[in-house]
Amino acid sequence: MLKNLSLPVLSLFLGACVTINIYFPAAAAEEAAREIVRDVLDVKQPGEKQQEIQEKGDDQSAIEQPGMVIRMAGHLMEMLVPEVHAAKADINIDTPAIAKLRRSMHQRQRSLAPFYRSGAIGFDESGRVAMRDLKAVALKDRNRVKKLVADENRDRDALYREIARANGHPEWEADIRKTFSRIWIEEAPGGYWYRKGGGWKKK
Repeated sequence: MLKNLSLPVLSLFLGACVTINIYFPAAAAEEAAREIVRDVLDVKQPGEKQQEIQEKGDDQSAIEQPGMVIRMAGHLMEMLVPEVHAAKADINIDTPAIAKLRRSMHQRQRSLAPFYRSGAIGFDESGRVAMRDLKAVALKDRNRVKKLVADENRDRDALYREIARANGHPEWEADIRKTFSRIWIEEAPGGYWYRKGGGWKKK
């Protein structure tokens, strides 16, 4: 049957398969990241704005070919890629490993909050916590804050990796990290610091 398909139609079919395999559900990832970040930071926002989730389907162009070739290509697509457009993109964040990391980060937030507020630490561009001004920390607390930051970054790295793994796409880790990096800053309380473009800014 494949011998009867024209090259453009066959290329379209193969291209669709590749797209399906590598698709990263950005809107679903943002929604999941926002849920986790709000939980960890204990953010309460009455009347919060609803996030617009745009479902992006694959751009399809109509290719005019003789009727028989198009019909065969359509049947082949239906057999090998069933209901692609009917499936909703989603991100699973309900695993024991993810729940454990969320609890750990949530519990640590109470200890980190004073250092966020003083400007000693802030969010960096890789979805981690960074030291901003160690001088803002009393000498007796410096080792403690360094350990808190190290423990937090360990959990954050593990969280991004585990979300990608739990969804069967380890290659999504970088995209998940990038999404969280933005959401940490967006959901941070006023007065927290974040690093962007190489410089520190106060929210």
